[in-house]
Amino acid sequence: MAQTRKGRIQTSAGGSATVKRASSSGQFVRPEMGAPLIAGFIDEGGHVAVQRIAESFGMSKGQLAETVGLGRETFHKSARTNAVKTQSRVREMLEIVSRISTWAGGQNQAMAWYRAQPIAAFGGRTAEALVKSGQAAAVRDYLDHLAMADLREV
Repeated sequence: MAQTRKGRIQTSAGGSATVKRASSSGQFVRPEMGAPLIAGFIDEGGHVAVQRIAESFGMSKGQLAETVGLGRETFHKSARTNAVKTQSRVREMLEIVSRISTWAGGQNQAMAWYRAQPIAAFGGRTAEALVKSGQAAAVRDYLDHLAMADLREV
C-alpha cells in the first residue's frame, strides 16, 4: 500500500483545504471529510489535474476546456494546462460546482446545474456562461447570497 501524506492547498477564493496524496505516485487518494471538491483534483505540484476532472465528470479534455471557456486544444500541452488563466478558470468552475453539489444532490447534478440551469438574477444566463465571460466572482457572490437566505429561514 502506498504511503500517504497530507498537504494544504489554497483555493482561489482564499480558503484552503487538506488533501491526502500518495507520496510516491502523486495520485489522489481522498480529500478529508468536509474538504471542498477541488481538493480531490490537485496534483503534487499544486496544479488542478485536468485529466482527473474530465474523467470524473465523464468529459473529454476538449469538452472540459469548452465548459470553462477555453479552446479545445488548451489541455494538449502541459505549458498551457498549467498557465495561470487556465488553472484559474478550472478552479473557478470547481469551486462553483463544489458549492452547489450538496444542494444539487451530488457532483454530477451540480455540473448539470452549472452547465444548463438559467439563473434569473443574471438574465437567464447559466453559471457556465458567466464563468466563460469572466464573471465567476458574481456567481460565487450569488451562491453566498442564497446560502445566507437559507440560514435566515431556519
